[in-house]
Amino acid sequence: MTVGAKLLHDHKLLICVGSGGVGKTSVAAALGLQAAMQGRRVLVLTIDPARRLANSLGLSRFGNQAVRVDLPDEFAVAEGGQLWAMMLDPAHTIRDLIHRVSPDQATADRILNNRIFLAIADSIAGSQDYMATEKLYDVVTCGDYDLVVLDTPPVKNAMDFLDAPGRLARLTDQQIMKWFLAPYDKERIFGRFLLGTSGLLFKLLGSIFGRSFLDELSEFFQAFRSLYDGFRARSIAVIAMFRDSKTAFLVVCAPTSASIDTARFFLGELRGRGMPCAGVVANQTHPVGEIVPDAESVLGGLCRDLDGDLSSHTTQTLLARLGAADRRLRELSALETRRLVQVRRAMGGGHRFWLVPRLPGQVHDLSALHRLGRYLAPLVPPLEG
Repeated sequence: MTVGAKLLHDHKLLICVGSGGVGKTSVAAALGLQAAMQGRRVLVLTIDPARRLANSLGLSRFGNQAVRVDLPDEFAVAEGGQLWAMMLDPAHTIRDLIHRVSPDQATADRILNNRIFLAIADSIAGSQDYMATEKLYDVVTCGDYDLVVLDTPPVKNAMDFLDAPGRLARLTDQQIMKWFLAPYDKERIFGRFLLGTSGLLFKLLGSIFGRSFLDELSEFFQAFRSLYDGFRARSIAVIAMFRDSKTAFLVVCAPTSASIDTARFFLGELRGRGMPCAGVVANQTHPVGEIVPDAESVLGGLCRDLDGDLSSHTTQTLLARLGAADRRLRELSALETRRLVQVRRAMGGGHRFWLVPRLPGQVHDLSALHRLGRYLAPLVPPLEG
């Protein structure tokens, strides 16, 4: 079994992280396909794939339900291998979460039907990194899959995804709830404000928005306060899942300065937080052979045989342009190599390194994912610590 196959076989969760536009979705889907071909039941949880790739995975519409991907016979899928795909639906995820952590159905209904919650629900759901961690925990612990591969959402700040667990637990922190609820007595009779900053603020809000607004706001925080223990327990469980030996992070980058800076940052953060990192996938690279071809010796004879009625200098012009294009490609490849050295130096002992070339055309169907996945098997030997 190759190291790449072992990675897919030995883990229960693979999380692809990195900056936007580096092909995380394609890499995640390709890894899922390879694992399914090994005979594993795999779910690829993606955020917002390109439409053609979504269609190739059977995701023609948004939804929180997993869709089975039909794999062609020529892929030689091992017995038991299945590929499922799911596109994150943040609106459904936040409502499912409220139901799970509520102590009873009545509390869940109070929150979900509260106008304050309805006003901020879209903002909470809009935090895709947080919603991804919540949905991820559900699909990993449900027991339906041998492996889950997560395509993390593009983030403006690389810390957003790693800091996402516990975000609602911090919102419902008891001290914060106490500050908001201090203006109300035990019976929550409107108008009996306590002294202090919160009381003054609520008096101001009451004069602006009226009593009904404050009643509804109080109702929201009274109900939400009871969810603190549930949110906190989930955040602890998600962080534990991130640090589990059956989990592995894969840092995906492109050979650009900005992407490599983000990759180095992720490597440092994962190490500092005690989260297992399998290595780095350098995607969309331009590798070249060691032997520098001479356009004249390789193509000169063929060009002269085919030039027909063209002017005499046409062949030489074509050969010169082909030679110049090859030199530019080699200069680009050399620049990418120098940049990737920075990532290699930031990697720890035992980390693996995938070098994936830019494929012709777009990765938007199963055949292209299959070709991409083949580059994720032969690995450069790990760096020594």
